[in-house]
Amino acid sequence: MTQPPSFGGRIGRTWRESQPWWPAPETAPAGAPNILFIVLDDVGYSDLGCYGSEIETPRMDALANGGVRYSNFHVTAMCSPTRAALITGRNAHAVGMGAIAEWSTGFPGYQGRIKPQAATIAQMLAPHAYSSYAVGKWHLANMGDYPTGGSRDFWPLGKGFNRWYGFLGGFIDHWNPDLHEDNHPVQREPREGYHLTADLVDHAIGYVRDHVTSAPGKPWLTYLALGAGHWPLHVPQDWIEKYRDRYNAGWDAVREQRLARQKTMGLVPADTPLAPPNPNVQAWASLSPPERALCARLQETYAGFLSHADAQIGRLVDYLALTGQLENTAIVLLSDNGASGEGGPTGAVNIRRHMSMERETIDYGLEQIDKIGSQYSFPHYPMGWAQASNTPLKWFKRNTHGGGIRAPLVVHWPARIRECGGIRHQYHHVSDVVPTLLDAVGVQPPEVHEGHAQMPLHGISMAYSFDRADLPTRKQIQHFEMAGDRAIWHRGWKAVARHTKGEDFDTDRWELYHLDQDFAEIEDLANQHPQKVRELVDLWWEEAHRYGVLPLDDRDVERSLEWSRRQVPRSFKLQAGMARLDRQLVPPINDRSWRLRAHLREVHAAAHGIVVACGSRFGGYQLHCQDGKAVFTYAVHESLSHRLEVPLPLGSATVEATFTRTGERAGRFDLWANGAHGGTAQVARTWLIFGMSGGLTCGQGNVPVTDECLPPAEVSGLIIEEVVVEVDADSQAEMNAFGAAIQEQ
Repeated sequence: MTQPPSFGGRIGRTWRESQPWWPAPETAPAGAPNILFIVLDDVGYSDLGCYGSEIETPRMDALANGGVRYSNFHVTAMCSPTRAALITGRNAHAVGMGAIAEWSTGFPGYQGRIKPQAATIAQMLAPHAYSSYAVGKWHLANMGDYPTGGSRDFWPLGKGFNRWYGFLGGFIDHWNPDLHEDNHPVQREPREGYHLTADLVDHAIGYVRDHVTSAPGKPWLTYLALGAGHWPLHVPQDWIEKYRDRYNAGWDAVREQRLARQKTMGLVPADTPLAPPNPNVQAWASLSPPERALCARLQETYAGFLSHADAQIGRLVDYLALTGQLENTAIVLLSDNGASGEGGPTGAVNIRRHMSMERETIDYGLEQIDKIGSQYSFPHYPMGWAQASNTPLKWFKRNTHGGGIRAPLVVHWPARIRECGGIRHQYHHVSDVVPTLLDAVGVQPPEVHEGHAQMPLHGISMAYSFDRADLPTRKQIQHFEMAGDRAIWHRGWKAVARHTKGEDFDTDRWELYHLDQDFAEIEDLANQHPQKVRELVDLWWEEAHRYGVLPLDDRDVERSLEWSRRQVPRSFKLQAGMARLDRQLVPPINDRSWRLRAHLREVHAAAHGIVVACGSRFGGYQLHCQDGKAVFTYAVHESLSHRLEVPLPLGSATVEATFTRTGERAGRFDLWANGAHGGTAQVARTWLIFGMSGGLTCGQGNVPVTDECLPPAEVSGLIIEEVVVEVDADSQAEMNAFGAAIQEQ
């Protein structure tokens, strides 16, 4: 924390002979703007109307028409690194965020935390009279910081923000979210018509309202990071209906239509071709009619999801206009990476099940088609639509080709940007945003912050491009890396290597593109210019050493499991009303025997409520009391649950649910109450812990596991003394099951 200045007055024996003194108030530079970041999630290069899409995004398009948009803006290939670079102005590995926060490995570039040597823009602007607010996705804290008793140094308030309301991890259920406010988890109060995107915008408006009414004249910074359009694709049904039958022509036709619009707009050169189809993306014409019907509905849902988010953003912009703040608010709107191909060839109703348990069938998808987008789904679109989202580029999120790292960027600032509606073609990177804003505000980054010598900013200012579309690019170099994929851009040339997990990095083939003449990375010039390839690869290694990219690591979710095996306990003692355990830190019951014992007293005949709940209906378990019974539910996924019940003794009761592993990811549940057996349930295939979408609560619920007893369902008619959850020690079986699940992805 910054030390207060020394007292500058005089202290005598009484106030009459003393001289008071107060530090000079912080002052903002003349004309300092408000700053609003709007960060979209997994939204591809062509997904906004102003970037060629047929998806209706009129409010974001209006920001582009009233400002400038960038055709050559780049991010990292996944969310956490982009966000770290965005708010620090440095390269992601250098600040400790070389991958998503859950994939921390203990090496300097992969701490899963922003280093104190890299102050955020909120921390840089605080001495200049700014107050800062964060709303929505954070995903910039190591899992070790998640517990209530953990450090808050790397949460938003520890990184310079005055307030925060949102979620810690990489994805969120928009109907039933696990949320935090400031430094603690909050209990969700179910209400009709709730949707997270609207809730986040409500809080953004509220934070700005409270700021301007309590500190008039002081500028503010608001960081609004939406969950849209990351899976699960959750949106009210009427927004899906807006797009009914509009995607029946398929992704191949949509790609062609989007590219034609991009050329007309001048976003891409007139001779730009479409990149060839990515592997595993089938031609739309080759799909069967049932496959087309399911794939079209999933894209209708995504389009509705993005349009719904656009409308919520519009509410925030309207508020700023109504209160006279829009003119001098610098709005920076971008996506954190390219579109996600994680849905596979035909997408999924429940993407977590699809990725970690078993591939969904087309028949199942069609049976559930009317649930897509609702709270009874956890959907994601097929990779063919992700390819369309990234038009005209190749590959996806997680890859360092254009489809993973080229993103939309809109800057709207009426008081500063005079040529409205223009397109800027200069090459820039997400690390350039903070230098741009500091330049525009007239603030120098600190050399020391809270006792920590600061690393220099790695980005450069883009402000030169605001008023001059014809100026040449001032940036010279930018490196990229994600789980072994590597790329480097240098003065118009790009070398890129796509790495296959498990293979020798030295055998990776580097491709070469002259991006100034080849927007979509179509013509690989590596064979024609081998010396240029060697030059750029050598330059990549220099940058990798300089900015903490090494060691190269092609593992992904295995990193999370390794962390869990070291850090998450195997025995938990829970108390009623305790703060929610984050979904990353719940008992690790992966493919092993485990036990849950609830010690209850003063049990009455009308005892009711949730004793313990973990996860959600998409993978979770719950013990609750009702109608004189203790009921245990194990939800394998949204369409398969196992239920056991046993009479609940009055007075004192010990209710125990046990899982006995009988084979790989298979076993038997038993339920007991004071030694009386309530029955057995055979489970042919259990879910893995990383399939969960909700945390753990005791004495009440937060996220629905079963419709039989819905949250909050605070317990009544009994007292919970303690709930103990114990899991067996690590086993090779767990590792085998985990490895098998990864291979299925």
